[in-house]
Amino acid sequence: MSKPRGKNVVFKILKLNEEEEAEDELGRLNQPRPSVTVQTIRPNYSIISLSQVTEASLEIWRTLPAAIRQDPSLASFRQEHERLHGPDDDPLPNEDVSADDGDDSHSKEFITIKVTNPDTSAEDGKTTAVAEQSEKNGQNMTTDGEGDDGHETTMGGHHEHGKLFGYIKIGTLLVVWLIFTGFLMSKHEKELTPRQLSVPEGAYRTYILPEPSLGPRIGINLKGAFLSDQHHNNTSTYLSLNLQLLYLPSNNSNTSYFSEHDVKYAENITNVWFVPIPSSLEAIDQMDEISRKHVFDIGPINHQKVTSGKAVVRVRMSTNLDADFPTKFTYDPTPMDTETGVIYAAVVLLGLYVLIIWEIVHRTFAAIIASTLAIGVLAAMNERPSMPKLISWIDVETLLLLFGMMILVAILSETGIFDYLAVYAYQVTNGKVWPLINCLCVFTAVMSSFLDNVTTVLLMTPVTIRLCEVMELNPVPVLMSMVIYSNVGGTLTPVGDPPNVIIASNSHIAKNGVNFATFTLHMAIPIFFVMITTYFQLRMKFKNINDLRFSEPQDVQEIRHEIAVWQRAAASLSSYSKDEDLVRETLLKKVNRLSRSLKKKLVTGSVPAESYKATLEEMRRKYPIRSKTLLVKSAITLAFVITFFFLHSAPDIQKLSLGWTALLGALLLLILADREDIESVISRVEWSTLLFFAALFILMEALSELGLIDWIGKQTENVILSVSEESRLAVAILIILWVSAFASAFVDNIPLTTMMVKIAIGLAENEALDLPLQPLVWALALGACLGGNGTLIGASANVVCAGVAEQHGYRFTFIEYFKVGFPVMVGSVIVSTIYLMFAHVVFTWH
Repeated sequence: MSKPRGKNVVFKILKLNEEEEAEDELGRLNQPRPSVTVQTIRPNYSIISLSQVTEASLEIWRTLPAAIRQDPSLASFRQEHERLHGPDDDPLPNEDVSADDGDDSHSKEFITIKVTNPDTSAEDGKTTAVAEQSEKNGQNMTTDGEGDDGHETTMGGHHEHGKLFGYIKIGTLLVVWLIFTGFLMSKHEKELTPRQLSVPEGAYRTYILPEPSLGPRIGINLKGAFLSDQHHNNTSTYLSLNLQLLYLPSNNSNTSYFSEHDVKYAENITNVWFVPIPSSLEAIDQMDEISRKHVFDIGPINHQKVTSGKAVVRVRMSTNLDADFPTKFTYDPTPMDTETGVIYAAVVLLGLYVLIIWEIVHRTFAAIIASTLAIGVLAAMNERPSMPKLISWIDVETLLLLFGMMILVAILSETGIFDYLAVYAYQVTNGKVWPLINCLCVFTAVMSSFLDNVTTVLLMTPVTIRLCEVMELNPVPVLMSMVIYSNVGGTLTPVGDPPNVIIASNSHIAKNGVNFATFTLHMAIPIFFVMITTYFQLRMKFKNINDLRFSEPQDVQEIRHEIAVWQRAAASLSSYSKDEDLVRETLLKKVNRLSRSLKKKLVTGSVPAESYKATLEEMRRKYPIRSKTLLVKSAITLAFVITFFFLHSAPDIQKLSLGWTALLGALLLLILADREDIESVISRVEWSTLLFFAALFILMEALSELGLIDWIGKQTENVILSVSEESRLAVAILIILWVSAFASAFVDNIPLTTMMVKIAIGLAENEALDLPLQPLVWALALGACLGGNGTLIGASANVVCAGVAEQHGYRFTFIEYFKVGFPVMVGSVIVSTIYLMFAHVVFTWH
């Protein structure tokens, strides 16, 4: 009979650097014994072997499970067995030795010994690993465990259902790839030819659509000095546009060459579209160009007449302006059906969240797939955007800001300032957990109020991670608390969060008295109460101090499991004979040593007061400033960047945007640092985060093209218009606040804020509603900024924090963040609702 294939078992031997450990190794031999020899495997590593073991004790040794029988602590029995009975097929424990030769001087050194278990079937021939936790970064390697019977369990392994899930995932992604690849390959980029037209005074301007493949829906795009629809009540001057059907003579078979005099008669087939325009040439000359779009439905009957060659479509325009009106005219023969587009957009967005929430693929890859699929859907609906248009969708300003600050942080980290600040915070808070977390969160919120919160998170995340490592805390819940406070603090000022920048930079809002001081004053009160409620919510979430620490590390679980196996093996032996007692005592020595190792690894609830000073001194010695010269250069650069960030709110003083400021600061620091190894700096840029943002920008613009963003805005406006006049302000505040909050949690808040600003202005300018603008602005600012706390991708700061943390080896999932951030977001919006109702509905502060 052929011998079954064995499985590899990996054991560890700790470095013998303590007298207690050395005595324990000797104690396993149940001294006194005739002679003891020490076999050195590698420098500082030892296995103690016994040269004389009785045959009876060998018989007992052979009855032990293979995983225990091959342990180095029982190597003496194995060697004596091979001396008396010859070598087995399995190698000796010391014949295949490898060591972890990492360069981390603070990590525990260990060696691994691979042995083959002949008693294990081929089906169980897998590898069991015991990993040693690094003392420097506190990270654990993923390991597989041994079952209670000495056989392998399936911890972390690939199960059959895991393989099936992998096949389903790959198959589904391949189907999605085939879908958008097919549409992109079969559809051309949509290019519409603009035409410059002038609508004469007191006369009609007509244009015949020569397109032979017109659909039942025709889109008309105008660009010129137009007003928004909300100005209908503020102007009496309009451009009127409608579509007509021109019937051709029966003998005219070619519709491409004919004169309007050849038509039999004309028929109006659509209602008139009234577009408000300025009432004077002076106002027209001073206005910016605005694009206006409208889709006309000519109906299936008229479409049949056009396709059969019996008629053509003519556009007729006129104005009541006392002068000619110029405009850029474009027609779309196949406009997209936005009702269908909204459904497709919702499906794509849902697919993105499925990929991210269940971590089917990395979030960056998920965003790339979703954005490409959205473009494929646009192509399927004959709306494939051109490459220049796609590039224009990417917010280069945000990417530039992130890139520049990542370069700054990468070089700044080499000075050791983050470790030094961590030690200083440890000293200030006396090593206490919650004072430390409160200090971090409040400082982050204050910084986010005056700097962009993305910049603040980039600077604070490395400090927070280092502090948590020093305090033996799990950085993930602390980072989540920090980024929540960053978004709350960023809501305070117009420059703290990107939605606030969009709101405050709107010219119409600025003309209505919303400046830096006014904005900050109105935001200060609700943000103060939101920070208090957020504190209590986080304290309730992490009321158990162990919730802020790692769940039991993998190596601790492994030691517990190993103790159970050895205890069970020792319990199976009695003390009826001297030989059984010899083996049992050796096993119990192993159990004692593992128990001591387990006690050392267990983390206590807090730093003991008596060890605080010793720990602080050790940290000061271990984490000094490594390069004071580079720190001075970095301080000069940061002073430049932060100063110009502050001056960003005063455009009359400096003209640089946030992105340009960050890039110029990065270039300045690279010049001052005189770095030759630029590759090492570039490699530390979070490229996956930048790609995620780029893909997300494209996705959101594609969803906007599909009509999802406008659909949200129209539904919001319809609800407000449906209530009575005396309740409209309260309803408008509630709708704008809660819709923007929940939408910002699941949709990027930058395009959403751009859309909601238009809705707020439109509601305020609608004379039939008679709503003040400022309460709507405050509701939008609170909803868009605080709503970003709801999910991991709700705000830019969340994504940046997750990316930096992952680079340091700490990863938090969508669900983990959702469990913390979403309840905080709901609580924050409730507090904001109460404040807005009292301030603007009851007391009419505006």
